[in-house]
Amino acid sequence: MAGKEEKEGKLQKGIAEFYDESSGLWENIWGDHMHHGFYDPDSTVSLSDHRLAQIRMIQESLRFASVSEERSKWPKSIVDVGCGIGGSSRYLAKKFGATSVGITLSPVQAQRANALAAAQGLDDKVSFEVADALKQPFPDGKFDLVWSMESGEHMPDKAKFVGELARVAAPGATIIIVIWCHRELGPDEQSLHPWEQDLLKKICDAYYLPAWCSASDYVKLLQSLSLQDIKSEDWSRFVAPFWPAVIRSALTWNGLTSLLRSGLKAIKGALAMPLMIKGYKKNLIKFAIITCRKPE
Repeated sequence: MAGKEEKEGKLQKGIAEFYDESSGLWENIWGDHMHHGFYDPDSTVSLSDHRLAQIRMIQESLRFASVSEERSKWPKSIVDVGCGIGGSSRYLAKKFGATSVGITLSPVQAQRANALAAAQGLDDKVSFEVADALKQPFPDGKFDLVWSMESGEHMPDKAKFVGELARVAAPGATIIIVIWCHRELGPDEQSLHPWEQDLLKKICDAYYLPAWCSASDYVKLLQSLSLQDIKSEDWSRFVAPFWPAVIRSALTWNGLTSLLRSGLKAIKGALAMPLMIKGYKKNLIKFAIITCRKPE
């Protein structure tokens, strides 16, 4: 047990330091949404389109989860698990007139997220703190909308992660998980191919990720918790332009100078970006959305 806790502690430290280093770089080039954009398949897009696509990712996720457009049914309290610098939280709080709290392992992200909320006049609605998603500092049943946009990748214990999402969800609450996964295994497969495992390990080392799983693994965990209306969909085709665009922005003068100032962890992450493209092109990496509802 001590070995497992030590390993998880080292992982958490790496995640925090990675985002402490890289968040300013990301914001400088891409703005305050630290996640994939949602694009029409085979579309050609510019950097401004990418920022709109990131907003569209939030909108499409809400639509897929059937979050009501009726004001009387809007969520009133939201938790953003793995909040980055708070882009989703601020958008959702403004859209629904809700209160939102975001958690991150990165003190730099939490501080910047709170500063941005204050600058936008949202500090009475939105707050951010350093906390562990596997031990959320909230009581049971607190939130109407539980939001996890590309943070589950970092969780070493997926069952505990999903269990915490369900625990803090209020009765009737919607849970939205947007996640990087590996492909589904075939009926005769026991594991991924060795080359696939090697590629994922290189990505894990660069981005401080534990072992990957498939979308169906997440669905099984949600089913084990008796959650309702569980839906899952592969959105890989809708995010295809994202990583090539990130690479192009990193290769600009602004991108290169910002990257060199950011630190070794951010540089290591940048060098791993072509591996993500390879994973998508080889149909190894999948971008999935999984949503469900807690029983009333």
